[in-house]
Amino acid sequence: MIPVLTPAFLSWDEVDPARHPFDAESVARVVHSLGPARRVPRRPDVAFADPVMSTWSRDEAELWADAMSHALVQHYGRWATGWRWSHDEGDFDGGPVGHWCCPRDSITTPEETLARVVAALCEWRAWLESLAGWIEAYPLDLDTVEDNRIVWERAARNLILQVTDRTGCGSGWHGHCHQVLTWFLDRWSVASDVAEDLVHRAIGGRFESWTGPDDALVDEVAERLALSLRPEDHAPLPEPLPDHLEHWLAVRSSVPWQQASDSGADGPVTPYRDGVAEDIRGFDGAVDPARAHGLLAALEELRADASRGARLDFGLLQRWQRHVLGTPQPPPLRSLPAFAKGGRERYGIGPDTRARLDACLAESAFDAERPLPLTARAARAYLDVCFFHPFDDGNGRSALLTLIFVLAREGIALDGVILLRRVSFRADDPRDALTLARYIDVHITETRRRAAAPE
Repeated sequence: MIPVLTPAFLSWDEVDPARHPFDAESVARVVHSLGPARRVPRRPDVAFADPVMSTWSRDEAELWADAMSHALVQHYGRWATGWRWSHDEGDFDGGPVGHWCCPRDSITTPEETLARVVAALCEWRAWLESLAGWIEAYPLDLDTVEDNRIVWERAARNLILQVTDRTGCGSGWHGHCHQVLTWFLDRWSVASDVAEDLVHRAIGGRFESWTGPDDALVDEVAERLALSLRPEDHAPLPEPLPDHLEHWLAVRSSVPWQQASDSGADGPVTPYRDGVAEDIRGFDGAVDPARAHGLLAALEELRADASRGARLDFGLLQRWQRHVLGTPQPPPLRSLPAFAKGGRERYGIGPDTRARLDACLAESAFDAERPLPLTARAARAYLDVCFFHPFDDGNGRSALLTLIFVLAREGIALDGVILLRRVSFRADDPRDALTLARYIDVHITETRRRAAAPE
């Protein structure tokens, strides 16, 4: 599955410098050795306001930056996703990195671009090491929290000030501040879900974008956080994660799918370009040419299956997944619980898992007795594959192929898929399901518009 490339979801275990060795002297050599370094996109010689620049940024520059993130994560670990967490309204809101802004602004010549990647990664790592120093300076014990409340308060205050200084308090800075305070509690054995809740309550929505907190507010938040701690929050052996597959199935039955926009009802769409194949060649090809080749082979097979009106089930997914994973035989259904999103979601397995998956996938077909918008059926099938997580590897790619198949079976192809490949969705949030349906609707609408008047 394509890893989540959003640094806001990183846990302390994933970024703790003590757990992840790093040699700053070799970063330039490593970056230049990665596949994306050999394919830096050529920047168009036009003004920022020119539509050509917008198209290039969306279709080439952002794909390349995602591919570089993926390559860095494969080499260093998930902590490396933060190299793009720039100040203000860059790739992600409110980060601590100043050497990178966004693909449109930061990708210039190959030499300059790769130098920025190196500098941004080193800057992000230096920030993590600085935070670790501050966190380790307060080795606190929850069992004696009553006696050391002032120390907890001082630590929280210092961390808030460190974040405000590093981010400049621009757009979304408070999100990273929330994360850093959660990391601090997590480091000293406050259970992660408890830490998340305590920080949320302490801040109480009072930090705002583009506004630095005054001393009184910083002191109040730090005091509220310190006062909220209790010895029983110490949980070195957290409870097992719930089964997020069961959460999804409960959410699935409650989502008002009929409310999804139905641009698919306007009939077949033939795009002016094959956006799915181009995305695969650009993003996956930059990560690994063999990966792109396998996905393209699966894409060709699924389109043939769609043209003959094949029934969507696990057996069909297996045939496509053989190409995705490059295996001689169709890969089997996983036999153990699976994890995703850095271990935050767990998907159970049982003797009836395949039958339940097949029943869900069958609902992707149009049903005259219970009609649902095509966008809703495609989104639901995509999320079914994500949260049933049927394979040991490549489930994100399988979910994308499933979505493309559901659309293709009704004569719709897309000229782009960026909203469908760069966003992570949660198993237990019904809003995410309709958000995905809306993204599909946006892609169908825009594909139809551009097909009528190509850019």
